[in-house]
Amino acid sequence: MNMESLIEIKPNPNIPDIAPGDTIKVTAKIVEGERERPQLFKGVVIKVRHGGVGASFTVRRVAYGVGVERTFPLYSPLVDRVEVVRHGKVRRAKLHYLRGLSAKASRIKEKPVSKKKKQEQKSD
Repeated sequence: MNMESLIEIKPNPNIPDIAPGDTIKVTAKIVEGERERPQLFKGVVIKVRHGGVGASFTVRRVAYGVGVERTFPLYSPLVDRVEVVRHGKVRRAKLHYLRGLSAKASRIKEKPVSKKKKQEQKSD
């Protein structure tokens, strides 16, 4: 029996199309005891894992000289909002090589945006 046949997949409308190399801001709901608060995590998408219910994406950033990676489920209601800051130009699907690079060497070039896409973004 298949998991997708048991559970109805509802895509989260607050998550746009993301790809490896994109710099994004993820706002996740954190539950501490009985309280719930939003927490921001900004970094580079190093991997996107598709596959139905278990789909997820991993975001990496360097905080105080230490690399921090966090994996977010794609269909979770705990992911409040995802905002794409910039699209990166990469030639790999998994960017695990960024783990071994220093801060300046791990920079990713920005993907040029066409005039059509700029006009669509302004109209939104």
